Amino acid sequence: MNSDVIMISPFTRSIRNRRVSSAIVGILMSTLANGLSSPMGFAETTASKKVSQNFTTPIPSGILTPDTVKTSIGTFNFFDGLPDKASAKLAYENLDFIHAYETFLSLMPAASIEMLRQGHTKMGVDDYNEVMLMSPLESNPIFLTGNTDTVYGSVFFDLSKTGPLVINIPAGLGPGTINDAFFRFVADTGAPGPDRGKGGKYLILGPSDQEPSDSKDYFVFRSPTYSNWLIMRAFLDENGSPDKAVQSYKSDLHIYPYHLKDSQPKMKFIEAGDLVFNTVHANNFQFFVELNEVIQREPINFLDPEIRGLASSIGMEKGVPFNPPPALRSTMEEAVQVGVAYARSEMTRPRDRSAYLYDGKQWTTPFVGGSHEWLRDGGKGGRNLDARAMYFWLATVNTPAMVLEMPGVGSQYGLIATDSQKKFLNGGKNYRLNLPANIPAKDFWSFVVYDPQTRSELQTTQALPSKNSKRDKDILINDDGSVDLYFGPKAPNGKASNWIQTIPEKGWFALLRLYGPLESWFDKSWQPNDIQKLD
Repeated sequence: MNSDVIMISPFTRSIRNRRVSSAIVGILMSTLANGLSSPMGFAETTASKKVSQNFTTPIPSGILTPDTVKTSIGTFNFFDGLPDKASAKLAYENLDFIHAYETFLSLMPAASIEMLRQGHTKMGVDDYNEVMLMSPLESNPIFLTGNTDTVYGSVFFDLSKTGPLVINIPAGLGPGTINDAFFRFVADTGAPGPDRGKGGKYLILGPSDQEPSDSKDYFVFRSPTYSNWLIMRAFLDENGSPDKAVQSYKSDLHIYPYHLKDSQPKMKFIEAGDLVFNTVHANNFQFFVELNEVIQREPINFLDPEIRGLASSIGMEKGVPFNPPPALRSTMEEAVQVGVAYARSEMTRPRDRSAYLYDGKQWTTPFVGGSHEWLRDGGKGGRNLDARAMYFWLATVNTPAMVLEMPGVGSQYGLIATDSQKKFLNGGKNYRLNLPANIPAKDFWSFVVYDPQTRSELQTTQALPSKNSKRDKDILINDDGSVDLYFGPKAPNGKASNWIQTIPEKGWFALLRLYGPLESWFDKSWQPNDIQKLD
């Protein structure tokens, strides 16, 4: 082999498909060069061959760059380590790609919650006292893995406009969560929150708001961003009806700026569970336009300097117009497509074995690692960036109540996208899922089917592509106490009450939810079976 040429092995396949920094790539190239050095321990370049070693210090081969380096992204040509114009151009184009790719994955949470905000605004829900009610959320809205099982109450508020904000949560409303503009956890309300389901007044402070003197009368939390999302979930009544929950919202929920506590504005409620609107971020260049809205609106310190540096490297900087040149725009578009391919793979075929709930089964967890901050080993291993990207590609709402082992409180989730033969679920086929007896849910369980394209509820002739143990009183229970659910284009004979419709030529995936999960879920003494193909 010519010592002037390095062939990068398949091990280093396209950095466009991997989250590898340019620095790491450089180290990898140098390391590989060590194994291709001359017998004297020098990496031979044109210059090193022509210059007598009597005039130079012996140089370790690993710090030299050969004249030609062939990689999966192209060939680099050098004169004595100096890149020609084409090589420099290729290196910069690749760096632009890496920055755009990393920005897409790292800042996806911000774009996701921004599109939730914009979706609400388009429906006329754009102020602190305007609440979108979904009773329940049907399949018309495009809404990341929303549930059909609770009555959502959804509010966006901007602390730069309101100052400190009071949220008066009614007793017994159900779990609620406040997330900031980067989808970070701010506070829980209801049973998982400090009011423990008894209701109470929450005071939310902005990044620089001064805490009032009577703050002892409130549950006080501070958000690092101006824009925040309050999402509340009220339970159906004992008959599976949402009416009591809706009435509780309308009569007992009060949200107002602290400075207007003595003259509270009237609340407005917009019922939108069956309307058509979009809350999901774009999967093309428009993603960056959506993200730039957040960067321009929020305080500069809502992102740390390293993450801000990623965004600014491709033209998104607070106070600076965002208008990338055509070549960079094309690169950013491509980076999103590669990022989407990765996110879709991570969601449905995760390579991290810790994502799987059970040995030998297809069920996975949306919260890989058991941390709502996606920290490895309590933070010693840093942040699990892959797990975070997968979650925000799939879902919304970030709260420890979805992760922590709290028997009887909060909720737990199991995701499934493949059958017992590890094949993707096909809407034209028929399947059965057996849920063993004693399903570990103190409150209730549900099973919801989703569209893999939108990650929203699958749209069929059924308004609710789901089954719910509280709402669906006609679910058939087997003699052994287990429940069989059926999936396919048509209901099996005599099993319509246990059937969820799917669509030929479309895939699907699903989430099993347990509200008030019991110990047998956490210790895995109870496990759902895999989905079995029937034909």
